[in-house]
Amino acid sequence: MNKIFIEVPTWLGDCVMSTPAIENIVKAYPHVKMTIMGSFVSTAIFEAHPNVEKIIVDESRNAKSRLGWLYKTAKNLGHFDVAISLRRTLTSKLFMMFIKATRKANYGRTSKEVIHQVVRYNNFINRTFQLGSEADDLKIYFDTFSYDKPTLGINPGASYGSAKRWYPEKFASVAIALSKQYDIVIFGGPKEVDIAVDIERKLKKEKIQNYVNLAGKTSVKALCEKIGGLELLITGDSGPMHVAAAFKVPTVSIFGPTNDLETSQWMNPKGVLVKKEMECAPCMKRTCPLGHHECMKFISSDDVLHAVYEIG
Repeated sequence: MNKIFIEVPTWLGDCVMSTPAIENIVKAYPHVKMTIMGSFVSTAIFEAHPNVEKIIVDESRNAKSRLGWLYKTAKNLGHFDVAISLRRTLTSKLFMMFIKATRKANYGRTSKEVIHQVVRYNNFINRTFQLGSEADDLKIYFDTFSYDKPTLGINPGASYGSAKRWYPEKFASVAIALSKQYDIVIFGGPKEVDIAVDIERKLKKEKIQNYVNLAGKTSVKALCEKIGGLELLITGDSGPMHVAAAFKVPTVSIFGPTNDLETSQWMNPKGVLVKKEMECAPCMKRTCPLGHHECMKFISSDDVLHAVYEIG
Protein backbone atom coordinates (compact mmCIF):
# COMPACT_ATOMS: atom_id res chain seq x y z
CA MET A 1 0.00 0.00 0.00
CA ASN A 2 1.83 3.09 -1.26
CA LYS A 3 -0.67 5.86 -1.96
CA ILE A 4 -3.99 6.62 -0.25
CA PHE A 5 -6.45 9.44 -0.84
CA ILE A 6 -8.63 10.53 2.10
CA GLU A 7 -11.43 13.08 2.00
CA VAL A 8 -11.72 14.18 5.62
CA PRO A 9 -14.81 15.54 7.43
CA THR A 10 -15.66 19.22 6.96
CA TRP A 11 -15.90 20.29 10.61
CA LEU A 12 -12.79 20.61 12.77
CA GLY A 13 -14.21 18.48 15.59
CA ASP A 14 -15.31 15.66 13.28
CA CYS A 15 -11.93 15.74 11.57
CA VAL A 16 -10.08 15.45 14.89
CA MET A 17 -12.35 12.51 15.78
CA SER A 18 -11.30 10.78 12.55
CA THR A 19 -7.59 10.84 13.47
CA PRO A 20 -7.51 7.53 15.43
CA ALA A 21 -8.87 5.77 12.33
CA ILE A 22 -6.31 7.48 10.10
CA GLU A 23 -3.53 6.61 12.53
CA ASN A 24 -4.58 2.95 12.32
CA ILE A 25 -4.05 3.08 8.56
CA VAL A 26 -0.53 4.40 9.18
CA LYS A 27 0.15 1.70 11.78
CA ALA A 28 -0.84 -0.96 9.24
CA TYR A 29 1.12 0.70 6.40
CA PRO A 30 3.94 2.74 8.01
CA HIS A 31 5.39 4.03 4.73
CA VAL A 32 2.10 5.03 3.12
CA LYS A 33 1.85 8.46 1.48
CA MET A 34 -1.50 10.18 1.99
CA THR A 35 -3.27 12.89 0.03
CA ILE A 36 -5.79 14.72 2.22
CA MET A 37 -8.71 16.75 0.89
CA GLY A 38 -11.32 18.73 2.81
CA SER A 39 -12.24 22.17 4.10
CA PHE A 40 -9.58 24.77 4.87
CA VAL A 41 -10.12 24.26 8.62
CA SER A 42 -10.13 20.46 8.69
CA THR A 43 -7.14 19.90 6.39
CA ALA A 44 -5.01 22.31 8.43
CA ILE A 45 -4.57 19.80 11.25
CA PHE A 46 -2.61 17.54 8.87
CA GLU A 47 0.02 20.14 7.93
CA ALA A 48 2.68 18.48 10.11
CA HIS A 49 1.64 14.84 9.62
CA PRO A 50 4.72 12.84 8.55
CA ASN A 51 2.76 10.62 6.14
CA VAL A 52 0.82 13.37 4.41
CA GLU A 53 2.25 14.04 0.98
CA LYS A 54 -0.30 16.52 -0.32
CA ILE A 55 -3.16 18.64 1.04
CA ILE A 56 -6.02 19.86 -1.16
CA VAL A 57 -8.49 22.44 0.12
CA ASP A 58 -11.94 21.80 -1.33
CA GLU A 59 -12.79 25.03 -3.14
CA SER A 60 -15.57 23.56 -5.25
CA ARG A 61 -18.24 25.78 -3.67
CA ASN A 62 -16.43 28.87 -4.98
CA ALA A 63 -15.88 27.51 -8.49
CA LYS A 64 -17.98 28.55 -11.50
CA SER A 65 -18.88 24.89 -11.91
CA ARG A 66 -18.74 22.78 -8.76
CA LEU A 67 -19.00 19.58 -10.76
CA GLY A 68 -16.26 20.78 -13.11
CA TRP A 69 -13.93 21.56 -10.19
CA LEU A 70 -14.49 18.12 -8.66
CA TYR A 71 -13.92 16.35 -11.98
CA LYS A 72 -10.77 18.29 -12.90
CA THR A 73 -9.26 17.96 -9.42
CA ALA A 74 -9.91 14.21 -9.28
CA LYS A 75 -8.41 13.59 -12.71
CA ASN A 76 -5.28 15.64 -11.94
CA LEU A 77 -4.45 13.67 -8.81
CA GLY A 78 -3.26 10.54 -10.54
CA HIS A 79 -3.84 6.99 -9.35
CA PHE A 80 -4.20 5.74 -5.76
CA ASP A 81 -4.13 2.28 -4.25
CA VAL A 82 -7.14 3.22 -2.12
CA ALA A 83 -9.40 6.28 -2.12
CA ILE A 84 -11.83 6.85 0.74
CA SER A 85 -14.23 9.58 1.77
CA LEU A 86 -15.17 10.17 5.40
CA ARG A 87 -18.12 12.32 4.30
CA ARG A 88 -21.63 11.30 3.25
CA THR A 89 -22.57 14.05 0.79
CA LEU A 90 -23.59 13.75 -2.85
CA THR A 91 -20.56 15.79 -3.94
CA SER A 92 -18.30 13.35 -2.08
CA LYS A 93 -19.87 10.42 -3.89
CA LEU A 94 -19.40 12.19 -7.22
CA PHE A 95 -15.77 12.96 -6.46
CA MET A 96 -15.16 9.32 -5.58
CA MET A 97 -16.64 8.33 -8.94
CA PHE A 98 -14.19 10.64 -10.71
CA ILE A 99 -11.01 9.73 -8.83
CA LYS A 100 -8.70 6.98 -10.07
CA ALA A 101 -8.09 4.26 -7.51
CA THR A 102 -7.77 0.48 -7.37
CA ARG A 103 -10.23 0.44 -4.48
CA LYS A 104 -12.74 3.06 -3.33
CA ALA A 105 -14.98 3.36 -0.28
CA ASN A 106 -17.50 5.91 1.02
CA TYR A 107 -18.23 6.34 4.70
CA GLY A 108 -21.79 5.63 5.77
CA ARG A 109 -23.63 4.81 8.97
CA THR A 110 -24.22 1.08 8.99
CA SER A 111 -26.15 1.08 12.27
CA LYS A 112 -28.49 3.31 14.28
CA GLU A 113 -26.77 2.16 17.46
CA VAL A 114 -25.58 5.05 19.62
CA ILE A 115 -21.79 4.82 19.56
CA HIS A 116 -19.04 7.40 19.63
CA GLN A 117 -18.18 9.07 16.33
CA VAL A 118 -14.53 8.03 16.78
CA VAL A 119 -15.67 4.40 16.79
CA ARG A 120 -17.84 4.92 13.70
CA TYR A 121 -14.90 6.26 11.71
CA ASN A 122 -12.64 3.51 13.00
CA ASN A 123 -15.14 0.78 12.14
CA PHE A 124 -15.29 2.14 8.59
CA ILE A 125 -11.50 2.00 8.30
CA ASN A 126 -11.42 -1.52 9.70
CA ARG A 127 -13.97 -2.68 7.11
CA THR A 128 -12.26 -0.92 4.24
CA PHE A 129 -8.71 -2.04 5.00
CA GLN A 130 -9.63 -5.35 6.65
CA LEU A 131 -8.05 -4.34 9.94
CA GLY A 132 -8.97 -5.26 13.49
CA SER A 133 -7.65 -2.14 15.17
CA GLU A 134 -9.11 -0.47 18.25
CA ALA A 135 -9.51 3.30 18.19
CA ASP A 136 -6.67 4.82 20.20
CA ASP A 137 -5.91 8.45 21.10
CA LEU A 138 -6.78 11.45 18.96
CA LYS A 139 -3.64 12.69 17.22
CA ILE A 140 -2.52 16.14 16.04
CA TYR A 141 1.13 16.58 15.03
CA PHE A 142 1.71 20.09 16.36
CA ASP A 143 3.91 21.14 19.26
CA THR A 144 2.20 22.78 22.21
CA PHE A 145 2.60 26.44 23.11
CA SER A 146 4.49 27.28 26.29
CA TYR A 147 2.73 29.87 28.47
CA ASP A 148 4.57 31.89 31.10
CA LYS A 149 1.91 31.12 33.73
CA PRO A 150 -0.87 28.52 34.20
CA THR A 151 -3.47 29.52 31.64
CA LEU A 152 -7.22 28.98 31.35
CA GLY A 153 -8.80 28.83 27.91
CA ILE A 154 -12.38 30.00 27.40
CA ASN A 155 -14.04 28.77 24.20
CA PRO A 156 -17.61 30.11 24.02
CA GLY A 157 -18.37 29.37 20.36
CA ALA A 158 -19.78 26.36 18.52
CA SER A 159 -19.85 26.51 14.73
CA TYR A 160 -22.78 24.10 14.30
CA GLY A 161 -25.40 26.45 15.76
CA SER A 162 -26.54 28.68 18.59
CA ALA A 163 -28.23 25.84 20.52
CA LYS A 164 -24.80 24.45 21.48
CA ARG A 165 -23.62 27.73 22.97
CA TRP A 166 -23.54 28.50 26.66
CA TYR A 167 -23.91 32.16 27.59
CA PRO A 168 -21.14 34.81 27.43
CA GLU A 169 -22.02 36.24 30.84
CA LYS A 170 -21.73 32.78 32.42
CA PHE A 171 -18.36 32.12 30.74
CA ALA A 172 -17.24 35.52 32.03
CA SER A 173 -18.44 34.75 35.54
CA VAL A 174 -16.37 31.54 35.59
CA ALA A 175 -13.32 33.31 34.15
CA ILE A 176 -13.57 36.05 36.78
CA ALA A 177 -13.80 33.47 39.59
CA LEU A 178 -10.66 31.73 38.30
CA SER A 179 -8.66 34.82 37.29
CA LYS A 180 -6.45 34.77 40.38
CA GLN A 181 -5.34 31.20 39.64
CA TYR A 182 -4.93 31.49 35.87
CA ASP A 183 -4.15 33.86 33.07
CA ILE A 184 -7.04 33.76 30.61
CA VAL A 185 -7.20 33.28 26.84
CA ILE A 186 -10.50 33.71 24.97
CA PHE A 187 -10.72 31.59 21.81
CA GLY A 188 -13.16 31.73 18.91
CA GLY A 189 -13.47 31.68 15.15
CA PRO A 190 -14.22 34.65 12.88
CA LYS A 191 -17.97 34.21 13.44
CA GLU A 192 -17.56 34.16 17.22
CA VAL A 193 -15.79 37.49 17.69
CA ASP A 194 -18.94 39.18 19.05
CA ILE A 195 -19.38 36.53 21.75
CA ALA A 196 -15.73 36.88 22.76
CA VAL A 197 -16.07 40.67 22.92
CA ASP A 198 -19.08 40.27 25.23
CA ILE A 199 -16.93 38.19 27.60
CA GLU A 200 -14.09 40.70 27.34
CA ARG A 201 -16.43 43.55 28.35
CA LYS A 202 -17.44 41.65 31.49
CA LEU A 203 -13.79 41.06 32.40
CA LYS A 204 -12.92 44.71 31.89
CA LYS A 205 -15.87 45.76 34.02
CA GLU A 206 -14.48 43.66 36.89
CA LYS A 207 -10.99 45.14 36.35
CA ILE A 208 -9.56 41.79 35.17
CA GLN A 209 -6.41 42.48 33.17
CA ASN A 210 -4.60 39.13 32.86
CA TYR A 211 -6.42 38.01 29.72
CA VAL A 212 -6.03 38.06 25.95
CA ASN A 213 -8.81 37.80 23.37
CA LEU A 214 -7.67 35.70 20.39
CA ALA A 215 -11.10 35.22 18.79
CA GLY A 216 -10.76 35.48 15.02
CA LYS A 217 -7.01 36.06 15.28
CA THR A 218 -5.42 32.60 15.09
CA SER A 219 -4.65 30.12 12.36
CA VAL A 220 -5.81 26.54 12.93
CA LYS A 221 -2.21 25.58 13.70
CA ALA A 222 -1.83 28.36 16.28
CA LEU A 223 -5.21 27.50 17.78
CA CYS A 224 -4.13 23.88 18.28
CA GLU A 225 -0.75 24.86 19.71
CA LYS A 226 -2.23 27.36 22.16
CA ILE A 227 -4.99 24.98 23.28
CA GLY A 228 -2.40 22.24 23.71
CA GLY A 229 -0.44 24.37 26.19
CA LEU A 230 -3.37 25.22 28.46
CA GLU A 231 -3.66 24.22 32.07
CA LEU A 232 -7.47 24.14 31.74
CA LEU A 233 -10.12 24.64 29.02
CA ILE A 234 -13.79 25.48 29.50
CA THR A 235 -15.77 24.94 26.32
CA GLY A 236 -18.97 23.87 24.65
CA ASP A 237 -19.26 20.87 22.32
CA SER A 238 -16.95 22.17 19.61
CA GLY A 239 -13.85 21.60 17.51
CA PRO A 240 -11.52 23.13 20.12
CA MET A 241 -12.97 20.70 22.69
CA HIS A 242 -11.70 17.81 20.58
CA VAL A 243 -8.36 19.53 19.98
CA ALA A 244 -7.97 19.74 23.77
CA ALA A 245 -8.71 16.02 24.07
CA ALA A 246 -5.95 15.27 21.55
CA PHE A 247 -3.48 17.02 23.87
CA LYS A 248 -5.04 15.62 27.09
CA VAL A 249 -5.77 19.13 28.37
CA PRO A 250 -7.93 19.20 31.53
CA THR A 251 -11.30 20.23 30.15
CA VAL A 252 -14.80 21.09 31.30
CA SER A 253 -17.19 20.44 28.38
CA ILE A 254 -20.66 21.95 28.49
CA PHE A 255 -23.32 19.93 26.62
CA GLY A 256 -26.92 20.78 25.80
CA PRO A 257 -28.65 19.71 22.57
CA THR A 258 -25.99 17.27 21.33
CA ASN A 259 -25.42 13.66 22.34
CA ASP A 260 -22.37 13.30 24.56
CA LEU A 261 -22.40 9.53 23.95
CA GLU A 262 -21.45 10.29 20.35
CA THR A 263 -19.35 13.45 20.48
CA SER A 264 -17.87 13.90 23.96
CA GLN A 265 -14.10 14.11 24.41
CA TRP A 266 -12.42 10.88 23.39
CA MET A 267 -9.91 9.31 25.77
CA ASN A 268 -9.24 12.42 27.84
CA PRO A 269 -8.71 11.24 31.44
CA LYS A 270 -8.92 14.85 32.64
CA GLY A 271 -12.16 15.72 30.88
CA VAL A 272 -15.35 16.44 32.83
CA LEU A 273 -18.76 16.85 31.22
CA VAL A 274 -21.47 19.22 32.47
CA LYS A 275 -25.08 18.83 31.30
CA LYS A 276 -28.65 18.83 32.57
CA GLU A 277 -30.88 15.82 31.98
CA MET A 278 -33.82 17.05 29.92
CA GLU A 279 -36.72 15.23 28.28
CA CYS A 280 -36.13 17.21 25.10
CA ALA A 281 -32.37 16.62 24.96
CA PRO A 282 -30.45 15.68 22.98
CA CYS A 283 -32.54 17.21 20.19
CA MET A 284 -29.54 17.62 17.82
CA LYS A 285 -30.96 20.90 16.47
CA ARG A 286 -28.98 24.00 15.49
CA THR A 287 -31.46 26.24 17.33
CA CYS A 288 -33.80 25.30 20.17
CA PRO A 289 -37.00 23.94 18.54
CA LEU A 290 -39.02 24.76 21.68
CA GLY A 291 -37.67 28.28 21.98
CA HIS A 292 -36.59 28.05 25.63
CA HIS A 293 -33.00 26.70 25.41
CA GLU A 294 -33.33 25.33 28.93
CA CYS A 295 -30.70 22.62 28.38
CA MET A 296 -28.15 25.45 28.45
CA LYS A 297 -29.98 28.04 30.57
CA PHE A 298 -30.22 25.65 33.51
CA ILE A 299 -26.43 25.14 33.61
CA SER A 300 -25.06 27.66 36.09
CA SER A 301 -21.60 29.13 36.55
CA ASP A 302 -21.40 27.25 39.84
CA ASP A 303 -22.06 23.96 38.01
CA VAL A 304 -19.03 24.62 35.84
CA LEU A 305 -16.86 25.77 38.75
CA HIS A 306 -17.72 22.58 40.66
CA ALA A 307 -16.57 20.61 37.60
CA VAL A 308 -13.30 22.57 37.57
CA TYR A 309 -12.69 21.67 41.20
CA GLU A 310 -13.57 18.05 40.42
CA ILE A 311 -10.69 17.95 37.95
CA GLY A 312 -8.47 19.26 40.72
